[in-house]
Formats: sequence, C-alpha cells, structure tokens
Amino acid sequence: MRAIVVGSGAGGGLAARELARAEMDVIVLEAGSEFRPMSRRVTLTEPLRRAGVMGTERTIRRLFPAMWTTRSSDELVLVRGIAAGGTTTIACGNMMRATGGLDEIGLDLTREFEELEAELDPTTFPRERWRPTTEAMFQAAERLGYEPAPTPKAMNNVRCVACGLCEIGCGSGAKWDARRWLNQAKFEGAEVRLEMPVERVLVEHDRVSGVLAHTKQGAETIKADVVVLAAGGIGTAQILRASSLPVQDKLWADIVLTLGGRKKGAEMLSEPPMVWYTRHDRFILSPYLDILSHWFHQPWRTVGLRDRVGVMVKLGEEANGVVEADGTVRKGLTSTDRDRLAAAAELAKKVMLDGGVEGPFVPGMLNGGHLGGTVPLRREEVDSMHPSDLPENLYVADLSLLPRSQGLPTMLTASALAMRVVRTIETALTRPVLLN
Repeated sequence: MRAIVVGSGAGGGLAARELARAEMDVIVLEAGSEFRPMSRRVTLTEPLRRAGVMGTERTIRRLFPAMWTTRSSDELVLVRGIAAGGTTTIACGNMMRATGGLDEIGLDLTREFEELEAELDPTTFPRERWRPTTEAMFQAAERLGYEPAPTPKAMNNVRCVACGLCEIGCGSGAKWDARRWLNQAKFEGAEVRLEMPVERVLVEHDRVSGVLAHTKQGAETIKADVVVLAAGGIGTAQILRASSLPVQDKLWADIVLTLGGRKKGAEMLSEPPMVWYTRHDRFILSPYLDILSHWFHQPWRTVGLRDRVGVMVKLGEEANGVVEADGTVRKGLTSTDRDRLAAAAELAKKVMLDGGVEGPFVPGMLNGGHLGGTVPLRREEVDSMHPSDLPENLYVADLSLLPRSQGLPTMLTASALAMRVVRTIETALTRPVLLN
C-alpha cells in the first residue's frame, strides 16, 4: 500500500513518520530544498539597511531561500517556509494548544496534544537568561493585569546560544523542527524527495490515483493508493484548485504587527523571541524583534539592532483569503481586523512604556503566518477527518482543516490534526470489507 505525503512540515512530517511506522510505502514530496539556517550574520546587513538599499520583503529569498513571502494586498505580506521541515524551520518553536473553533465542530484533540507534548517535552526559556528589558516588560504586564506567562517551546535550553534568530534557522540545533520526523520516517523506510512541487492530484473514477509533480528533468506522474496533502493553507489549496477540486475562499492567517520602540542596549537578539506572552480575546502580546520589519520597513530604519525593542501583536483575524491555482493569493484586512490591531497595539504600548521602553512607537510591517482554513472541517466530517467533497482516498493533514484563525502559535495544533488524520487513514485501510 503506497501513500504520498505532499509537504514535510508540522503536518506532513508527522504524517509521513506515522504512515511509515504503519508499514506503508511512503513517498514524501517537498517543493523546497534541504533546509539550511541563514549563514550571513545579521549585523553585516546593517550598512545596507541604514542606506535603504535592502529592497522589499521579496529580497528575503535571496538572503534566505527557505522563507517565502507573498504580498496578498497592498498592506499585508504572508510568510511561509518552503523547505525540508516546512514552516517549522522558520518558526520560534512555540508549543501551545490552539483550539479556537474546534468545540463548534465537536473535535477534541486532547489525546493527540498529550501524546505530542509527551514526545516533544515543551519547556520554557530560563527566566534568569531573559534580557533586562524583557524582564521589565514582563513585570509591567503583571502590574497591568495582563497575566503574562513564559512561553512553552520545543527546544533544548542547554544547547541554545540565545542568538535571537529562531525564525531564520537554528544554527545550534537547539530548536526542534519537523526534519526530525522526516529523518524518523526515512529510518522506517520512507522516501523523501526534495525540490519536487506537486502540480495536481490525479483523479480517476472519483478516486485519486496519484499526483503530477515536477522535477528539474520535467513532469513526473507518481501513483499511490492514498494521497495526503500537507502543503499548508496556500499550497494545499493551490493543488486542489489546479485539480478542479473544491476549495473554500476562506484562507485565514494569524496577523503579526510588531510595535517598535527603543531602549539603549536592549539587545533583544541575545535571547530567543517570544519568551513570554499575554493572552487576550483573539490575540496575544509577546516580546519580539521582527526581522522583516527591521530589514524592509522604512519607518523602522532609524533604530539599530542593539537598541530596538519590539512587542508583537499576533491576531486571529477574519477568514477572507482566496488562493488560485497558480498560487496567487488575494487577502486583505477587514475593518474589524484593523480596529482589533489598533486596540491591541495600544496594550502593547502600555507594556512597553511601563517597562521603561522609549518612543517613538512605530508599527512594523503587517505580516501573516499560520495559514489555514481553505478546506475547513464540518461537524459531520470529524469522525472521518475527511472533507466529504474530496475523493475518499485524498486527505488533508494541515491547518487547512482548521475553521478559523487562532491568534496563537499553531504548530502543535497542526501536528495534532495530522495525527488524528493518520489514525483515521489507518482505521479505514484496516477496516474489513463486507461482502454481499
């Protein structure tokens, strides 16, 4: 029995490992190449940044090929990781149970969360290693009644060198990413093929027979009994569109707006990003030095890395994005999103002021990640974890299944969804056939 898994991140990496352990013949197809942390020292870009010649956010792929940006509107840039390990390689390693919208459809992932947490053993970054400004803002958030808490992370604190650059690759190997699952899948016999984007799935007699993928040598048809799409909210939707299969125009993203201030010698890059957070209605606040804003957002140009202080707003927004078959994405912010961001930024400003951070306080580049919602599960589909509009042997195992955005880190939830999907696949394949 052969299974194709498209994508190798939080969903695809786990799906590949679990299906390989179930003794299936697994092929993983990943559009990106082998992941490598960014090798250039960030400080070396400072003269170019100050001179304003870094270009736009599209420049990031020349510096760091694994990070892809898509401008979905004049005001919003969407960010994802395209490489072995997917977006987990450019994430901050945060592990939180993001469950917004699951109660409404009757999906309880408690078992999967517990199993993944037991395996990944999330921990918090030692408070004695926090930078003084970060500690001061944490205490300010406590005084303001925001109930801050250290952020659970899948990382090895002993190996962490506190470079502050988790989102451009962990050079010390301290931070977990899904490449570990890929390696385990290969140990179990899976084949992993990189730089092999999938154009569409092949449907014959209402069943998927395989996929059409592309290599450097040209197009290649790969046959399979089961296909699992785990290419993320954009990638999965793009493949389905190209295959003339149903996609919802409900792409969502967790929107990031980092409010920038200044504090002499803050040195926020001497600790991991997001070491604590405060949770609010549909958003969180967390200390974060946004590299995209630092490099490419003109209003941030006047403050250098050593003195820049940032507090992130991560907002759960309205699901209104459209993904086309060629990968074009159309998505902007609603008036409700803008109002919520403005209100959240005011709370961030209060934390910074109370923590001794100076202005001017400058909003960073609006960007979005944690993309999903294009194949949302309905209540009647939870038992099968299979969108009923798709062929019966075609599954989705990423955030595309999640009905709405979270305003929280979603890596753990993506993996929990994939784990539940894989279990239903295994059950379906071992179910006895009833003969008349």
